[in-house]
Amino acid sequence: MDNQVHYELYIRKTPNSSWVLDLATEDRVRALAVAEEALEEKRAVAVRVTKETLDAETRDFRSINILTKGMAEPPKKKAQVEDLEPLCVSIADLYTAHARDRIGKLLDTWLARQTVTAFELMHRPDLVEKLDASGVELQHAIQKVAVPEAQARGASTDEIVRHFQALGERAINRLLKDGRAGTPPDFAKEPFAKICDNLAGDPDQAYVIGLGVARHMASGRTWGEKLGLLLDLADAAPQGPSRALALHIIEQPLTEMISTRSALSDVLGQELELGPSLTALTRLAGAEAVDALLALDANLAASLPALTGPAARLANWLDGPQFPAVRGAISKRVLRELHGPRRLRPGDPEAEIKALRLLAMALTATAGRVLSLDDIKAAFSERSKALTASDFVDSLTNGCGSARLESEALIRLAENVTGGVAKRQAARWLASTFEALRFEKEFRDTAEAVTLRLAGLASLQRGITRAHLVPEDAGPLMQRLGEIGGMAEADAKLTQAVARANAPIGKRIEILARMAAGETAPMGPAADRARTEALKLARAPEAMPALEASPELLALLRHLVATPASVAAVAQAAAAA
Repeated sequence: MDNQVHYELYIRKTPNSSWVLDLATEDRVRALAVAEEALEEKRAVAVRVTKETLDAETRDFRSINILTKGMAEPPKKKAQVEDLEPLCVSIADLYTAHARDRIGKLLDTWLARQTVTAFELMHRPDLVEKLDASGVELQHAIQKVAVPEAQARGASTDEIVRHFQALGERAINRLLKDGRAGTPPDFAKEPFAKICDNLAGDPDQAYVIGLGVARHMASGRTWGEKLGLLLDLADAAPQGPSRALALHIIEQPLTEMISTRSALSDVLGQELELGPSLTALTRLAGAEAVDALLALDANLAASLPALTGPAARLANWLDGPQFPAVRGAISKRVLRELHGPRRLRPGDPEAEIKALRLLAMALTATAGRVLSLDDIKAAFSERSKALTASDFVDSLTNGCGSARLESEALIRLAENVTGGVAKRQAARWLASTFEALRFEKEFRDTAEAVTLRLAGLASLQRGITRAHLVPEDAGPLMQRLGEIGGMAEADAKLTQAVARANAPIGKRIEILARMAAGETAPMGPAADRARTEALKLARAPEAMPALEASPELLALLRHLVATPASVAAVAQAAAAA
């Protein structure tokens, strides 16, 4: 049995970054080509291609480096000895943003079942009592964080477990004690603003206000209700020096809610697939910019999920300078999902392309508010690679009943993907379709009128122009369509038939001129022949009255005289545009 061979491409994105796997393929030429493209497009500062051979006996891969190119790898820094002191040593450390985020991830399943955030768990005695009574959930969380920390610090796992157990017990006992003592404020009895002002200067001000906020949220049974309760507190926040701290405390559970996948559909008020939900999140963080986009194109309003109820209220708050951490959480979530493998519209490739385009428009409109332009470009370039992979292209073209429909679907794909790699891959799919015998036969051997077939080829050429492919890819595609159009026109002798038809000379000139201009026939031999016949008819004495009566036709003829009719010239003009 022959040894199995494949090729792996590793890249370094920055001078100080480590090597990461970018591609694994059995095609050596493709691996080397993608490596060169990565350097040309500045996706990487260095590339390395290795040949991996599977030994049939040992079942191990033997690696041979066949290409290394780009910036040299920087010298490795000496490893620093880490501090063996645990990250959290006091109860206050558990209330930091980093600790709450870690607690939320460790207890995500339990928190989702209770419909609460990590902030609420850290500020509600009834919740910690319920968690402590379960025993298993808390113990598993401690073990999950203790094992990797012990390995990283070279400490005993049992020692780290005992430390976190003791710290957790102290935090739970403190919260239970404060609950029995009536420390949590009741905003139903005393205004939120007044309590915040009264606690000004208290060293435990943030903790006590947090107890009151969590108590206030407890009456909400759903994420949407909890969001509404938090925004009620934001509306009632003090206007003086205590306002910043009050809004900062409210921002903590808001941020955790936005970061929770289970909360999103409830907050938005509807169950949405990934694409519409990301667009809704974008609108949530930049409602003003998205509304301005809708004002320019009202047709988008039907495709953009509307924000209602608490979500609309939150959007109004996020349009101002308040809650920057919430906008940051939205940014991270959108970016993470765009780089992830989940489909925007699973099971519907056409809807996937539309969702990608709509999301790109919304994110571009909110650039700087949600994501930077560089992040948007990088994310959509990565997402576009997935859309030009064989599995997605197969799902996109499987339902196409003809080569023409398949070509139109691939052109729509080419128009909506971004990044050099995706654009070139889309061009390769188009080339394989155009070169197929099925495609040529459909536009030559068919009962459909030759005028409709030529118009279809011209439409495909215009689609390639809109896709903004590089000239090296666009030129051969345009030329192939022109060649097929030339054969179809020659089979039917359409140009000669129009030139000799029993019709007014002005009408014949117009038909031929529109063919020559690429409107009703593809640029190439068919258009060249139509151009020659149109100019020949225009020089006839009897054509002058018709031309003088139609300034539009006269302008079209002047354009034909002034513009080269070659496919190469058209492709270059399209690339320049």
